[in-house]
Amino acid sequence: MTTVVLTGFEPFGGDTSNPSGAAIDLVASRWAGPATLVTAVLPVTFDGAAAQLSDLIRDHSPDLVIAVGLAGGRRAISIERIAVNLVDARIPDNAGAQPIDEPSLVGAPDARFSTLPVKAIARAVTDAGIPAELSHSAGTFVCNHVFFHALARAAHGTRAGFIHVPWDTANAPSGAPSLPISDIATALDIAIRTSLASPTDIRAVGGAVS
Repeated sequence: MTTVVLTGFEPFGGDTSNPSGAAIDLVASRWAGPATLVTAVLPVTFDGAAAQLSDLIRDHSPDLVIAVGLAGGRRAISIERIAVNLVDARIPDNAGAQPIDEPSLVGAPDARFSTLPVKAIARAVTDAGIPAELSHSAGTFVCNHVFFHALARAAHGTRAGFIHVPWDTANAPSGAPSLPISDIATALDIAIRTSLASPTDIRAVGGAVS
């Protein structure tokens, strides 16, 4: 049986909600298979999030791992392409830790690429009428840290990646770009199904000028 691990995050930085956690719960409530879907809401802590994700991978031996986080200023579903081996926290995590200029994983490469079909996902989400984009920076906070650890910890044959989502409309701060939580959940469902159906990515323009 094919197994998928899908994770979101708890609220952080003084926020009372996080659409990544809410969206994965909605995906789970709608899920009809045929793959087994395992979901978890990770803590927004460098140590805790990486450890919990590693435990999920160890316990479930998934074929696919997709971690999801909030990027509050973005207007589209952002399919992340590159995880960097760098932690440079602008604010403390939820445990009060604020590491600066440290590696996510000592001795690992400077960067790793998503093993999801990132361009195919971006196209499929866009074709469904939901704004989506390919992103080349997952930041340097807990999201990128989890992204890097997902790629490092995934066993041979397991594909892994990260998706950033905007605020959900019902909980967005005033003036912040947002999408309905239903659209965010639909985009994540599409990302899972596209990944399972696409062993290789499509060849399409996805680069950035700046």
